[in-house]
Amino acid sequence: MRAVTTSAYGVRAPIIRKGDDLVKITADCVLEAAKQNGVKLKDRDIVAVTEAVVAKSQGNFASVDDISKEVAKKMGKGKVGLIFPILSRNRFSQILRGIVSGVDELIIQLSYPFDEVGNPLVSIDKLYDLGIHNFNQEFSSAQFYKLVGSVQHPFTGIDYIKTYLDICGGKAKIILSNDPCDILKHTDKVICADIHSRKRNKKLLLANGAKKVMCLDEILNKKSKAHGYHEDFGVLGSNMSSEGMIKLFPRNCQKFVDNLQKELKKRTGLNFECMVYGDGAFKDPVGGIWELADPVVSPAYTEGLKGTPNEIKLKYVADNQLASLNGQEAVDAMKKLIKNKSSNLKNDNSSLGTTPRRITDLVGSLCDLVSGSGDKGTPIVLITGYFDNYSTE
Repeated sequence: MRAVTTSAYGVRAPIIRKGDDLVKITADCVLEAAKQNGVKLKDRDIVAVTEAVVAKSQGNFASVDDISKEVAKKMGKGKVGLIFPILSRNRFSQILRGIVSGVDELIIQLSYPFDEVGNPLVSIDKLYDLGIHNFNQEFSSAQFYKLVGSVQHPFTGIDYIKTYLDICGGKAKIILSNDPCDILKHTDKVICADIHSRKRNKKLLLANGAKKVMCLDEILNKKSKAHGYHEDFGVLGSNMSSEGMIKLFPRNCQKFVDNLQKELKKRTGLNFECMVYGDGAFKDPVGGIWELADPVVSPAYTEGLKGTPNEIKLKYVADNQLASLNGQEAVDAMKKLIKNKSSNLKNDNSSLGTTPRRITDLVGSLCDLVSGSGDKGTPIVLITGYFDNYSTE
């Protein structure tokens, strides 16, 4: 029996710039890495590339001024509300600069005790100690400070209420509330800055009297020769590139993964699965932060990565159907069960406890953990044996 199946390798790459042939670069790097490390490549091995370098190779960048002009055009004069932005300098500071520059006055509504992806302003335990259990009250920033004291982020030490007010330079005030409709007490023009709940909140606001509502996926979402854009996500999924500039989520990713699959097939004769990945879909157990600040884990992937795993739960089967067997007899019986398993185990007890998540979300999370978000220099991940199981020889 083969002792090792799934293995993931962070693959180093050169610094990617606009116009680089990322398909060729990725194939070169993967094949060199496999050669250097003695990795035997097989059909259905996975090559994943982070969205950041795909967007960089496309030159998909925009400026704060580009955001400002579009917000001013779409929202018009007067006071504008901004609900539920995430607490992140990387993800939101430059977007906020653009938004506040494009409006006359801005009312920012933050959720509490944490933002949409789990970044905390204050711990739930502290609010409970203060007798606040339902989180249904609205506070001004002054009231919130008086109530809870410090609101420093536990990992970065940043006070995001102060940071966001400083960015706005006197043109904004902050309220704290978890009811999206509370913003309508202040203005009937609203920008939804939330990521995964944006469509629901836009619908709710319009149903409750908002005159104009726009989401972040409606900013820089039209094709332009003057700046970057994304037809589906606008500025969602963007990151700070430099002061005054953002890198947008990559476009045309399906073409990229299909071409990469073809290039690897041409050079190896093997059928690889390929994908572009962003944030992984996992939650930090200490800080409570949910990693997924991108609109999706994977914007594009090849056909073999569709769907969810169809697996039996090894320990459940071992403790039940095979409880009377030991040693090689148990091993052989388990292999036979796996080889003969149904093509759909959704309601079968033998799959009890398996992870009912999309393959792309599972693989994307693995890739995000392997590549990291700092200075590893591994924007490419090679995964071998992902689709192997206990019966694979």
